[in-house]
Amino acid sequence: MTIKDIAKACGVGVSTVSRVLNGRPDVSPEVRERVLNMVEATGYIPNNSARDLGRSQTDTIGVVVRGMGNLFFSRVLNTIIQETDKVGYTLVPRFIDSDDDEVKAGAVLEREKKLRGLIFLGGRFDYNPEELSLVHVPYVCCSFTNSFGSLAEDAYSSVCIDDFRTAYRAVEKLIEHGHRRIAALVPSRADHSISELRFEGYKAALADHGIPFDEALVVECGGCFTMPEAYEGMEDLLDRGCDFTAAFVLSDTTALAAIKALQNRGRRVPEDVSVIAIDGLQISAYTTPTLSTMVQPAEEMGRESVKLLLEVLKGGPNRHIRLEPAFREGASLRSL
Repeated sequence: MTIKDIAKACGVGVSTVSRVLNGRPDVSPEVRERVLNMVEATGYIPNNSARDLGRSQTDTIGVVVRGMGNLFFSRVLNTIIQETDKVGYTLVPRFIDSDDDEVKAGAVLEREKKLRGLIFLGGRFDYNPEELSLVHVPYVCCSFTNSFGSLAEDAYSSVCIDDFRTAYRAVEKLIEHGHRRIAALVPSRADHSISELRFEGYKAALADHGIPFDEALVVECGGCFTMPEAYEGMEDLLDRGCDFTAAFVLSDTTALAAIKALQNRGRRVPEDVSVIAIDGLQISAYTTPTLSTMVQPAEEMGRESVKLLLEVLKGGPNRHIRLEPAFREGASLRSL
């Protein structure tokens, strides 16, 4: 009887059995009881030294989550946990603030836990080889890629959407509904991040449809683009007295804050202003109005990241996967 046999008999992953045997708290009471009963019934005796050696050298993957309050990341992380559990790997998470250095956090985690591989969930778009020399195991950039950096494409893997194209599609949806005075709320226009990519997508959609770019319709909210910053950004836009019939906002949560600002200033959504965003969070499907948004495939992103990392660990090449978001109509968008 081996740990794999125990896992199969209980209908769980090897890493789940390992967590139960090590007294880890992140296992449900029902699963813990089922595993312990099976261990007792079979007389299985864990080989501690062998198990510890195996964990440190063969079955441990780290995931560094940059942005602890990011609701989209929580969906991706849940899938990463499930997928690593299925294949018998132990997943070690490390949560950091959105302004912390994920590369250094990953390097420390690698040495502490003797990782075989890393997943960076959220991160910068401008890495250079010197920075990543701190990491000595294969890694996957999940939800972003090195658009503004100098890493060679074959030096790392990534799984994400095309942020430029997705923003372009979102703004094009507004244009298809007859809107030409389209505002944009972004953290920054040129910060070498997701904000810059999506802002450029916004501008390109306007240009390709013959709509002049208007500086007055763009608000740079700065910071980490939180809900309060988005709320204030929309207030700023309204204070300018600009005429606009639609707004493109960088993410679902910030779009909800922008809608609140509009409503508090007597603007109805979508009767007076249509709003569209990117993410597809569950919460934005239950607001009034339901948010029209480009839905990122969170579960697919998590699955593909684990699958890709395992391929590289087995000797496969680094690859870059671009996933296609789906448009959710919602009720915050109307035709003119």
